[in-house]
Amino acid sequence: MNVKTNHLYTIDLLNTIFPISPKLIEYLHAKLKFTKYKKGEHICNSGEECDKMFVLQKGLVRGYFISGGKEITTWISCDRELVTSISGFFKRKASVENIQCLEDTSAEYLLFDDLKYGMEIFPEMVTLYRILLEQYYIYAEDRAFLARIPGALERFRYFNSTYQRHLLKRAPYKYLASLLAMRPETFSRILTEFREE
Repeated sequence: MNVKTNHLYTIDLLNTIFPISPKLIEYLHAKLKFTKYKKGEHICNSGEECDKMFVLQKGLVRGYFISGGKEITTWISCDRELVTSISGFFKRKASVENIQCLEDTSAEYLLFDDLKYGMEIFPEMVTLYRILLEQYYIYAEDRAFLARIPGALERFRYFNSTYQRHLLKRAPYKYLASLLAMRPETFSRILTEFREE
């Protein structure tokens, strides 16, 4: 992991979500850190505490856990999205899942303690946090629905109707198949059928 300073990306992104004050900009500029990961590297491993919340500048990242010796992908995120371990970051406990980069990835991150302090001092940071949390819950609801749809074809159709359909052009099929709880062969067959329609 290579680290340097460059914080304008996250500040600009947050300012498009909700206007932030010069004082908060100054705070974030001091606290945000820039980092890069190579394809295949892990941002966080299961069993570790993840004390960082990342904003992806560019890259593709997945969350997964291991069950019965198999990797089960639970989510995939890319540019302009927030990434962290829910259990590791918010509960300050060992992370349940692994977070792996599927592409070379650049990101900025804020430490848990800096986020907490910022929310105590800057009212607009609380508003930003609420807006981002609402968006996260909407994404989580989509994933919860997806996991409960009984048929592979129906799961694919639902996925194709959500905000994540752009991943069909970017994410490796084996991870999309895992995310959709189907074998890679089934995923390829369904994808071919959809393209021929």
